[in-house]
Amino acid sequence: MSLFSSEAERLAEFPIAQESIFLAHAGVTILPQRVTKVMQDYLQEACLRMQEYPEAWKATNETRAVAAKMIGAKASEISLLGPTSLGLSLVANGLDWQPGDEVVCYQDDYPANVYPWTDLVRRGVVVRLLKPELPGAITPELVEAALTPKTKLVALASCHFLSGYRIEIDVIGQMLRARGVLFCLDAIQTLGAFETRVDHVDFLSADSHKWMLGPMAAGIVYVREEVQERLRPTLLGSWNVQSPNFIAQPEIAFERGGRRYEPGVLNIVGILGMKAGLELLLEKGIPQVSEQLLRLKARLMAGLEPLGFRFLGPATGTNASGISTAYRLPGTGPAEDKVYEHLTAQRISPSLRYDRAGRAHLRFSPHFYNTEAEMDRVIEQIAACP
Repeated sequence: MSLFSSEAERLAEFPIAQESIFLAHAGVTILPQRVTKVMQDYLQEACLRMQEYPEAWKATNETRAVAAKMIGAKASEISLLGPTSLGLSLVANGLDWQPGDEVVCYQDDYPANVYPWTDLVRRGVVVRLLKPELPGAITPELVEAALTPKTKLVALASCHFLSGYRIEIDVIGQMLRARGVLFCLDAIQTLGAFETRVDHVDFLSADSHKWMLGPMAAGIVYVREEVQERLRPTLLGSWNVQSPNFIAQPEIAFERGGRRYEPGVLNIVGILGMKAGLELLLEKGIPQVSEQLLRLKARLMAGLEPLGFRFLGPATGTNASGISTAYRLPGTGPAEDKVYEHLTAQRISPSLRYDRAGRAHLRFSPHFYNTEAEMDRVIEQIAACP
């Protein structure tokens, strides 16, 4: 099944597919043609006019609404900031922590969603680390068991970067909201691939350079309207502090809405590229994108299991994602790094990732434009690896 009307349309939108099979969207995505064109057009126009020319500025502000539609938020709750670590750090540093407050997080999450929280120890915050039985398998029950009367915030990834385990955002969020505990979400591994809503989330951060099919260092930060006064901006400048006619004022008064966390000039070229990627995904439909990702996952796993591969994370169900991470037991076939080198030589691009024990894994993360025929080609090449 394809979400394109023809193969010609697919190749026109994703020219990389003409010669290569790109399967590393959980790392740094390639860019669709429309994203590249929007950015090129902006740069060309910026040769002739000021960089904040009216049409570009209008499109930049419209990006807030596009991003809000993607996550079920208000445009006024969106800040146009990337990378993901910036938004997470703004949350970690902007709350009024008191000695003895507790934060819950996961040590083996991607480092961008670990260090902002573990660094709070120097402010007297107690860090409670989740210890799931399997990598990334953060269940509502596991989170609930970690809560105490002193828990102030729970910081989780919507999907684990290695195992591909996708958490139950709404179930966890509802539980935390009922207990008065703040919920911060690193959404970079689901936003653009699976429905990721913020109905029960207080803070969210995600850069566009993975599943959103956008450029690096352009992203979104969501802060729920009701908690914006609790999250003090830690980056200050002429854009987010009220400065009429660019005159610094005796008192610091923050702008309202998403601008509250944007200290200065925005990455307009990146934001316009991000907007184009988001519009492409909304055009195709996130439910349809998700279905395609799970079809590709099933095809890949069915072909690799007979070759002796095992997989991290669930294959089906609500916790499955577009990430398929494979490994072999020692002595049952060519080592993962050798397979990776072979695939790369054949113009096939997975990712090579390691767990805490140092075991290598092949991580496959196709997007909706990839095809089942391409998955078959990957399986054939792995089978042929010397």
